[in-house]
Amino acid sequence: MENGESLQQAVIRETLEESGWQVEPEAILGMYAFTPFTGADTYHRVCFICKPIHQVDMALDEDIIESNWLTKDDIVARKQRSPLIMQCINDYERGQSLAIDGINNRHIFPS
Repeated sequence: MENGESLQQAVIRETLEESGWQVEPEAILGMYAFTPFTGADTYHRVCFICKPIHQVDMALDEDIIESNWLTKDDIVARKQRSPLIMQCINDYERGQSLAIDGINNRHIFPS
C-alpha cells in the first residue's frame, strides 16, 4: 500500500500493474500469516475476491515476465513458493468470504 491509499485502492492498482487487469474488489476472502521457517519474517496476506472488469494493453511491472490465467490443476502441478496459494483457492472453493465494508480505511494525518 502507498501512503494515504485504501486497501481496496491498493488491490485495484497492484492488480493492474502486475496483471494488466482492472478489477473490482467485492469481498475479503481471508487474512493469512505465513512464516516459511524458524527465524524468518512472517508474511501477511489479505486476499480479496474481485470481479474482473477489463484487460488493459499495457506494460506490466518490469519484474513481471507475463500474466496468465491458470486452472487449479495448472497451479497444483507447479511448485508453490507459499502454502497460502492453495489455502486461498481452497477457501474460495468452500465459499468463504468476509464483508468488504469491514475494512476501515481512515487515515490519520498529523496537523
